[in-house]
Amino acid sequence: MTKNYAHNQSHHKLTGRNLLYSIFLNIGITVAQIVGGLISGSLSLLSDALHNFSDVISLIVSYFANKLVKKEASIKRTFGFKRAEIMAAFINAASLIIIAIILIIEAIERLQNPQEISARLVIVFSIVAIIGNGLSVLLLRRNSKVNMNIRSAYVHLFTDMLASVAVLLGGLIIKFFKLFWIDSALTFIIAIYLIIVGYDLFKRSFRVLMLYTPDTIEVKEIVSVINKLDKVKSIHHIHVWQLNEEETHLEAHIDFENNIKISEFGEILDTVKDIVYKKFGINHVTLQPEYDNKDNKDIIVQD
Repeated sequence: MTKNYAHNQSHHKLTGRNLLYSIFLNIGITVAQIVGGLISGSLSLLSDALHNFSDVISLIVSYFANKLVKKEASIKRTFGFKRAEIMAAFINAASLIIIAIILIIEAIERLQNPQEISARLVIVFSIVAIIGNGLSVLLLRRNSKVNMNIRSAYVHLFTDMLASVAVLLGGLIIKFFKLFWIDSALTFIIAIYLIIVGYDLFKRSFRVLMLYTPDTIEVKEIVSVINKLDKVKSIHHIHVWQLNEEETHLEAHIDFENNIKISEFGEILDTVKDIVYKKFGINHVTLQPEYDNKDNKDIIVQD
């Protein structure tokens, strides 16, 4: 247990440090792109700067969430701050969608009135952004696979890197073909992509915050498996939810055929814990034992 705790502390420390590096990288990129966008007149460069600024905000949110989650539980906060990272993912995903909508409005207005753009500056500053975002993506890539909070920051950075690539291509097209409308068209495409990516993360974090049953778990299958156990009459009044990405909880009433001893219930509880962990990945189980109780025996009961 001590080794596991030390590993988690080390993991959070490394993740926090990488987030901090990414914050400073993106502050530099944002400033550079705002200057470049204003001088060159490029909407796509300014929109990329806006997206980069949202990266800075999302990284700061993720950084503090990463710090909060390490705080221990207390009498007033019995779960500690275990949901801080899910909240951060939700906020970051929502901000991604809002920014994308703003960019679409700006792109439509600029498409109706194309303006001359300095292609050379667009190319230079987009390359700076690609390098900066690329480094940030590499810093967070590993942890993004197992943590929704880091995933939200990673998605922000990765989409911004792709957006910067698109801006670079736009700058090259403007330089060689003088098609100034391509700047707004690329901004529009980038924004649509942000909405698609942001919505997926928004939906996933929203499901966890609203205590939805995880997609990978079939409640009826849990009922079927547990009802086959010796001495069990039925399991009902079930709640299955995720506290965060590491903890999935099962809470239910379990009705017995006979008035069994507490020690017998303890043995059955251990069996249930073992089954639901191995078969469904549920690692926190709370069961209310019952015998000859006249409560509602439906699987799902509105509290």
